[in-house]
Amino acid sequence: MQAMHAMNMHERARAAAPWPGRWCARLVSALIVALAAAMAAAPAAASRLALDQGWTFRLLPGHAQGNTHVEALPSRAATVPGTVHTDLLAHGVIPDPYVGAPEAGLQWIGLADWEYRTSFDVPAATLRAARSDLVFEGLDTFAEVWLNGVKLFEADNAFRTWRVPVEGRLRAEGNILRVVLRSPIAKMLPQVAAMPHKIAGNYPSPYGDEPKDAMTGNFVRKPGYHYGWDWGPRYVGAGITKPVTLHSWDAVRIDDLQLRQDRVDAARAEVTAIASLDVVHTGRAELRLWQTAPDGKRTLAASRRVALDAGANRIALPVRVDYPQRWFPNGYGAQPLYRYELEVREVGGGKAPLATHTARTGLRSVELRRDPDDRGSSFYFVVNGIPVFAKGANTIPFDMFQPRVSRAQLRRVLEAAKNANMNMLRSWGGGYYEGEDYYDLADELGLMVWQDFMFGGGMQPAYDEAFRASVVHEARDQVRRLRNRPSVVLWCGNNEEEIAWKYWGHRKTLEQADPAFADRVWKGYVQLFGVDLRKVVAQEGGGIGYWSSSPGNDLQEVANTPAAGDMHYWEVWGNPAHPVSAYLDVTPRFMSEYGLQAWPVQRTIDAFAHRAQQRIDHPVIEAHQKFMAGRGNERLLKYVREEFGEPADFSGFAYLSQAMQAEGIELAALHHRRSRPTTMGSLYWQLNDVWPGASWSGIDWFGRPKALQFHARRFFAPVALAALRDRTGMTRVSLLNDRTHPARGELRTRVMTLGGRVLRDERKAVEIAPLSAFDAAGYPDADLLGGADPASTVAVFELRAAGEAPSRGVVYFAPAKDIAWVDAGLRAQLHAELRRDGDGYVVEIEAARLARAVWIDFGALDAELSDNALTLLPGERVRLRLTATANEGALRAAMNIRSLSDAVRATTTTP
Repeated sequence: MQAMHAMNMHERARAAAPWPGRWCARLVSALIVALAAAMAAAPAAASRLALDQGWTFRLLPGHAQGNTHVEALPSRAATVPGTVHTDLLAHGVIPDPYVGAPEAGLQWIGLADWEYRTSFDVPAATLRAARSDLVFEGLDTFAEVWLNGVKLFEADNAFRTWRVPVEGRLRAEGNILRVVLRSPIAKMLPQVAAMPHKIAGNYPSPYGDEPKDAMTGNFVRKPGYHYGWDWGPRYVGAGITKPVTLHSWDAVRIDDLQLRQDRVDAARAEVTAIASLDVVHTGRAELRLWQTAPDGKRTLAASRRVALDAGANRIALPVRVDYPQRWFPNGYGAQPLYRYELEVREVGGGKAPLATHTARTGLRSVELRRDPDDRGSSFYFVVNGIPVFAKGANTIPFDMFQPRVSRAQLRRVLEAAKNANMNMLRSWGGGYYEGEDYYDLADELGLMVWQDFMFGGGMQPAYDEAFRASVVHEARDQVRRLRNRPSVVLWCGNNEEEIAWKYWGHRKTLEQADPAFADRVWKGYVQLFGVDLRKVVAQEGGGIGYWSSSPGNDLQEVANTPAAGDMHYWEVWGNPAHPVSAYLDVTPRFMSEYGLQAWPVQRTIDAFAHRAQQRIDHPVIEAHQKFMAGRGNERLLKYVREEFGEPADFSGFAYLSQAMQAEGIELAALHHRRSRPTTMGSLYWQLNDVWPGASWSGIDWFGRPKALQFHARRFFAPVALAALRDRTGMTRVSLLNDRTHPARGELRTRVMTLGGRVLRDERKAVEIAPLSAFDAAGYPDADLLGGADPASTVAVFELRAAGEAPSRGVVYFAPAKDIAWVDAGLRAQLHAELRRDGDGYVVEIEAARLARAVWIDFGALDAELSDNALTLLPGERVRLRLTATANEGALRAAMNIRSLSDAVRATTTTP
């Protein structure tokens, strides 16, 4: 453009000049041409062209699935990033995969091959650029990419970024980009079926799209949950799942900017900014690194003139920050973030930089501490010198189709985690590596992330060198992408693969059938998870720790042990389905999985099942209950019946399942917390849902909280009380303090009847040391009851500490089904309230007698309460804030309140 503009000026000058002055025109013309040549020779800044428009898709012509699914053959508009399922849904070709029970009828999608294509033009400057790369950030999974009729590459890993040079292959107009996505099942099945002895998979398909004895999912580097899990459907998808861009540059491209934190303490932070550059020609350049502090002040943090070689360059810039504003986990301090911008400039060149790159981080020190002791060895995280008790949950994918997960959806769930006093999330390994929004929010909210590599269970063909090489490439991509994140505190090799091999029978079966092959499988596992991934994290992770498998003890002989490492505890809920009280029998070093299932709220159930379908044996309900292949309600009923008895109907079943889940997880979490410092982490399974249905989540797919989410805010409170009664009839009262300063207050002990008659009332002053837990008292049943009727008496323990929310524990002396419940006499009033943050509502609730598991809802209306799932003492009144779009009359008409006495006293029939 600049050269063309100069030539136009040249022609106009010649035409306008009189004959005697044409020599002047020639001189001006020569100067202009020289200037134009100089301008043309000046390297242009790197640019990116998003290729997200004009895409179409269709079932690949000639594929066998086209014979029975002709509706998918016509070319239709596609969304990129996106998936085949969501594109088909957008055009009404398939029903909503989440409503009713359409799953079996949609398995053909995963057996088909698909074609995506678009046409795009290229700006002149891009055509002239010395380098141009076509970049696919996510292809799911076996993909052939063609540009203007020439195959560029074949992809085979959904977790990698694919970059290929295309300079010389582009034209100004009408470039045709074509992507063919092959069925992962059809691609892998011949190879897997031919194996004389198979390695263990995860969940066999019930739909016949692949044989149960030849599962392909573990052989493919794509999200494992696509093949079905015990909380989500089987939708083996495909798609261009992340952005496609054309990167062009004349001089240099900044590939990455690592902010390696070499030392961080209160006095100073020493950071090494490491720039990875892709340079076209050998030459000199100036690097400038700008720092924007959390208060917005921008300063030049470092600069350096360097000689650059053609090709890859790695340049280090030391940065020192005096008295840094440090990043802390939620509950321990603020989350200030520093922003860095790198500029690469010509030495003595113009104002515009050749390339720029920005990165953000929080300054903090973090380590995984494993100190030997008389029990084994500890397992806990130390952040900025503080031993942190990890409180939180596991996250699974937020949708079956990753590209449609919105930042607003993530924010709703992660803010709920923060508000529930969580400080850690484990990003589980059977899904996908989350996008930038997840980690942005985790950084901003102070949620530490335990990050699994994407291996969800079973066993991998790690004995295959090509497979391992692909995983190592994937790991480098992901570790480099996330290493500046202050929230990421651990990389873990896999989920449950080690214990599956050692304890679930597959190792023994394979060793009996083919000892040599079994040896190869295990050695491949050790090489990948014990050596290769550990090396990647050590080289690329900037000092973050590595853990080979969860649960495990980093490849020690014994895994999933209370003595060392982390544990998954599924004897409650799983097999042999111990009672909830068994949680008190296990005191781990770090509990990274445990859980109880529950159905979501009624409004969510109504979204996928009609009321007439809502019974435990209806096909639609079974389709949304994935545990035990649809028979999970049998297990759920077992736990509901043990505590509460028989539900009256399906609505009561859903309500009681939530009460059971919330109280059971509370029991376990408080036991973990009172066991500090032996136990230093409690992450329950699971925080969120992948679709609407029964699961272990505390928040459903719509973002609606179950009772568990409200309980979590109380049992994870920084200063709290744990009053836990074991199976022997002994109640221990423990006081918990996660603050870095002492907590002082009062412990009150009362024994009362359900109607409110107080039999005992004691108070004493208490002080809880920082970062501690201790037993304040212990009572056998006889001491507390003193001859009172256990079926109509409760013990109430309350802790009130200065500056902290009150904490309460209510101890029952019999299962709820055996308690002599009377009508709680609940009364609820709703009225409008003026607030600084806008108009809202208040709900006031009062109980005449003890009300357990109080739940308020507003039917089909959008309404959010500040608290729910409450226990109210006789005569107690609480005020809850309500946020809703509906008017006061509609809310009042829709409001429904219930408590446990209503459900347990109801007529007993099969739900």
